[in-house]
Amino acid sequence: MTELAEAATEAAEALSSEQSETGAADQLAKAAHALMPVTNLAPELQAEYVNYKKRVDRDREAVREQAVASTLASLLPVLDDIGRAREHDELTGGFRAVAESFERIVAGLGLNAFGAVGDEFDPRIHEALMHRHADDADGPRCEAILQVGYRYGDRIVRPARVAVVEPSQEAVESAILGEPPLDDAAAEQRADDDGQQAAGDPATGED
Repeated sequence: MTELAEAATEAAEALSSEQSETGAADQLAKAAHALMPVTNLAPELQAEYVNYKKRVDRDREAVREQAVASTLASLLPVLDDIGRAREHDELTGGFRAVAESFERIVAGLGLNAFGAVGDEFDPRIHEALMHRHADDADGPRCEAILQVGYRYGDRIVRPARVAVVEPSQEAVESAILGEPPLDDAAAEQRADDDGQQAAGDPATGED
């Protein structure tokens, strides 16, 4: 009788344990099912975070570049003074060492000078302060650099201020016709010939 009771007890315990394991498995399955929407959103959330971080980094870099460009722009008068002193051979001694060190520092920050005689005139980076025409000019070019320009990366901190020379209207027309430009005497002669031809033209009603 005792053995029968013990067997019944063991069977009941085994059944209870099996039911407990089954219940735990069911609960785990339910939890996994509840987490499925969150799991599916994870790649999308990660992509949004990556894009957000890129925007923040881009904006931070733009602010930094603007701050550096503004600081460099405030230093341009110093560079202009150094340039004028160099042109007049006044950049000597300790002043020369300090000036060259200063130029190295701003160059290291990314400031670059531009503008040279003979450069093709570009209104995006040049500011024309003087202008003239010449028959021998092959296009609008910088004839003289009145003040060098500076750029920082893709930013124009200051345009180069220049004197521009470009072909005269006569030179442009001669180039189109494939003829050499006329000098002053030849131009006057052509004007006289045109006037005489007009005076003798029957269409004018004169002999």
